[in-house]
Amino acid sequence: MSNPVADSPTAPLPFARQLTEKAWFNALWFQTTWFCAVLGQDTLLAVTLGLIGLHFALVPLRGREFRQLFLLGGIGMAVDASLSALGVFRFNGDVLLPLWLCALWLAFATTLGRSLVFFVEFGWPLWLSLLIMSAIWSLALPALYYLQQRLFQAKE
Repeated sequence: MSNPVADSPTAPLPFARQLTEKAWFNALWFQTTWFCAVLGQDTLLAVTLGLIGLHFALVPLRGREFRQLFLLGGIGMAVDASLSALGVFRFNGDVLLPLWLCALWLAFATTLGRSLVFFVEFGWPLWLSLLIMSAIWSLALPALYYLQQRLFQAKE
């Protein structure tokens, strides 16, 4: 499977560096990072940052990865900070955006180039891939919200 984020004209990478381009490794890494960031929040912040550091240690093209994280993570943090400033989100300690959420945005930004690569295999342009994903999620999220409301109301 070719990955445009990781493709490089250099020699083959050592096994550890190849891991970041494997779907199973990325799924495991992101889920672990997500649990540390969301469930551990400030308590496990050092572990969350360590996992992001591990990602940078293993990724083949660090400069390109850093630019992607800076752009996508920055957009996510800016949106969440704006929502927090508007009162949509409220965090403990009256912070605008907690560090664990910033780390989560950075972790999420690492997944996009690798998780969307399967669309490239179908030969679809990026805009079409994003449109399809948006359509799926625009149907899935309200359905999931409805189910969550029904399940919790039934238990009360």
